[in-house]
Amino acid sequence: MSIGIIGAGEIGQAFAKQVVKAGYEVLLSNSRGPESLAPLVAKLGGKSKAVTVKEAAAADIVFIALPWKHLKEAVADLPAWNGRIVIDAMNPIITPEFIVADLGGKTSSEVVSELVPGARVVKGFNTLTPAVLGSDPQIVGHRVIFISGDDAAAKAEVTRMNDKIGFATIDLGGLADGGKLHQFPGGPLPTLNLIKLP
Repeated sequence: MSIGIIGAGEIGQAFAKQVVKAGYEVLLSNSRGPESLAPLVAKLGGKSKAVTVKEAAAADIVFIALPWKHLKEAVADLPAWNGRIVIDAMNPIITPEFIVADLGGKTSSEVVSELVPGARVVKGFNTLTPAVLGSDPQIVGHRVIFISGDDAAAKAEVTRMNDKIGFATIDLGGLADGGKLHQFPGGPLPTLNLIKLP
């Protein structure tokens, strides 16, 4: 199984570290092109590779971790999603001003779903800091990852991936209701570093 990452900032890099260690083929991309990611790929090793955004978007699972203001442009010209899984790891904050984006009463992942028609969107990995996300997920137990989504099979696939990495998954339900619980700002779950004990 291949995992594409669109956005190689701190969250994208922390996630890449985990999935590379778990043995996945990892396709990293950013807005500056594959050449700019050569040092990161050399550091990650394993089955990591620097690619274009379009190539990353063709992976089996696509992890998007972009600044919110760049999302719409970044996904505008990508090929049809055809049921592939998109993990939305973003929070709807406009930086550097730190202004909450106007979502029109929707959750951020509902907005993401509209921007990637045909994809099966799963919200996740947005509640932990990069340092925590990139650290050993099994120091004293299994670090908890919250997910939400409207497609049960997609959530099951993400849960299997988390199991392989060493995370414990808690399914919060659909994007509309469950998404509110781990959306930042507003939800009660962001920044909580929970461990499921053996």
